[in-house]
Amino acid sequence: MKRLISKGLMFGNLIEVSSPVLIDRYNRALKSLVGKTTKLKDFHIDIAGYSPEIGDELGDHMYLNHAGVNRQFILLTTDQKTAPLLHAKFSTSRDILRQFIHDNEAQLFALTAQDAVAGELVNSVYDATTPARLLNIRKVEIEADTTDGAVQKTVELTDKINRFKREPEAWYDDVLIADMIETAKTTGDVLRNPIKLKKKVFQQDSFWTAHFGGLYVFRDVEHPAAIAGVDKSQLGNVPMDYLFDFTDRRYIAKFLELNDLAEPIVKAKGVNRGAILRQKMDFIVADIAADAGEELGNLSRRDIRSLTRKYQNRLTDEYHGLEALVRWAEAGGRWPKISANHPAYFYTLRAADTPHADLVNMLLSELAPKDARQLFICHKEAFYAAYAQWPDAKKEFVAEFLAREYLVDKVGAREALFGHEADTDDPTHVRERMIQRVGPWGALRR
Repeated sequence: MKRLISKGLMFGNLIEVSSPVLIDRYNRALKSLVGKTTKLKDFHIDIAGYSPEIGDELGDHMYLNHAGVNRQFILLTTDQKTAPLLHAKFSTSRDILRQFIHDNEAQLFALTAQDAVAGELVNSVYDATTPARLLNIRKVEIEADTTDGAVQKTVELTDKINRFKREPEAWYDDVLIADMIETAKTTGDVLRNPIKLKKKVFQQDSFWTAHFGGLYVFRDVEHPAAIAGVDKSQLGNVPMDYLFDFTDRRYIAKFLELNDLAEPIVKAKGVNRGAILRQKMDFIVADIAADAGEELGNLSRRDIRSLTRKYQNRLTDEYHGLEALVRWAEAGGRWPKISANHPAYFYTLRAADTPHADLVNMLLSELAPKDARQLFICHKEAFYAAYAQWPDAKKEFVAEFLAREYLVDKVGAREALFGHEADTDDPTHVRERMIQRVGPWGALRR
């Protein structure tokens, strides 16, 4: 993993903590949450305040995420909103934290100027010992406050002020007045500068979880289903009408089709379809060559072609299926029939333009694992697990490629691979849509 770290492909964009003041605030928050502190003089944190260095120090990398549910967090700065979430157990957790910081940025900026903010992503489940308990999670709320309780004290002071205004006898209540003055020493003027964190309920209808070997749950689609990354028979009772695992390729393909969740890359608009498919083919060739003991490193297009010729007799069905699709897309060759059971099938898809696009691309990356770029972009946990098992030559090739082709323009790369171009009023597009609706000969009249 040192290669990934050195190239910024692992633990990238973490927030450095080296100021004694910030370390002291972090320790106060850590003590309030888990009863522990760190002796480190500098470390790095993710969006939730988790630090890999502190995890090593404590011998517990789940110190802010006990049992993998109800993740706790520590905010030292609103800059954490740009950091990744490490050891994610739910695909929705980072988005929830980022949305919370965005919605309360001004208030959190004021609070973290003086103290750390500690909190928890709260749901109704405190352990996920069975899939049935896990699926009881329907919504997530965030509870947060500073280590000295400034938010709660602000609420209490506001209530006292309202009582003072409302009750005529409160003018003579010396205890109430004294309490207001004492609390205001901590909160400041809550009337001019009110500090109140917005509370919001985040729905958890469709998500991926690392529990039970990896489980995708789609509940807010027309045809709900769960898809397991392990043998579904191992899971026991799963309270979903349909449960598939990765061997149920035809059913997964039908599920994606019925819910309009995926589209063929060759039919995507505004992308270089041939280039995307060819890059997938290159990863397959590199995989074959690495297994054969080749030294790969920084390969050029010419090098890839040379390896393709050298290992022609070892090319897999995934490669041949994509090759036939590229011929059709670029040279008008014969349309290749690639069914759901074909090894290349899921390599030919990307998520459609729906609210579930990120989750679907995450699923597709596991169903097409030889595409190392998509696996890295869409499913970091699966990528790191796969990377650890690869030959050293493949590790070097993939790390070099990602550092050279992806890190230099992450936004552009994501847009090129997974973005969706809005429909236009171009006559060609209008004609295509009309044909789709009424057929090539127009609407039939009686």
